[in-house]
Amino acid sequence: MKYKIAQIEDIEKVLELHSKYQIDSIRQEDKKDGFITTAFTKEQMIDLITIEQGLFIAVNDEKVVAYVMSASWKFWSRWPMFAFMVEDLHNLEYLGQKLTVQNSYQYGPVCVDKEYRGSGVFEQIFDFARENMTKKFPILITFINKINTRSYEAHTKKLKLEVIKEFSYNNNNYYELVYDTSKSIFKKSK
Repeated sequence: MKYKIAQIEDIEKVLELHSKYQIDSIRQEDKKDGFITTAFTKEQMIDLITIEQGLFIAVNDEKVVAYVMSASWKFWSRWPMFAFMVEDLHNLEYLGQKLTVQNSYQYGPVCVDKEYRGSGVFEQIFDFARENMTKKFPILITFINKINTRSYEAHTKKLKLEVIKEFSYNNNNYYELVYDTSKSIFKKSK
C-alpha cells in the first residue's frame, strides 16, 4: 500500500471511488456501512490538489482504495454547510484557544473502499493526512451526520476524535469533532 498526496492524474480514480460511496449514488445496501455527503466536481478536486495540497490517497496496484480530503476553511467556504460552520468557530474552544480559520482546518470527507475496511488503511491514511496538515494547522475539525453511525464509531473509537458540539443544519443533525494534529494516533515506541 502506498500513501501519497494526490496529483491531477489521480482525480479520475478518486472520483470513481467517491461516486461509489456518495449519498446520491451509493447503492442502498452499502449505505448502512457509511456514506459521504458532499459531492465534488473535477474542478473542485483540481483546486484541492493545486491550491491546498489537501487530497491524500492510498493506492494499491494502481487503484485508489482510500482518500482523505483536508483543506483550509477558505477552500471549503464555497459550500453553505462549511460557511455555516465557519460562522460558529469563534464559539468553540479547544487546546486552550478559540477556534479560528487560522488555527483549524476541515478534515473530510474520508473514504475507504469496502474491501479494505478493517485492514488498517483508515488509520494509516488518517495519520498520513494529519502529519501533512499539522505543518499548517494545529487543530482538525470535522463533522459527521448522526445517522452515519459507522463513521462516528470509526472516528471516535479508532482515531479518538472528540465531540466538541452537536448541531443541526438543513434538517440534518451532526456531531462536530476535533483533534490535536500534533498527535499521531499510533503510539511511538521509546
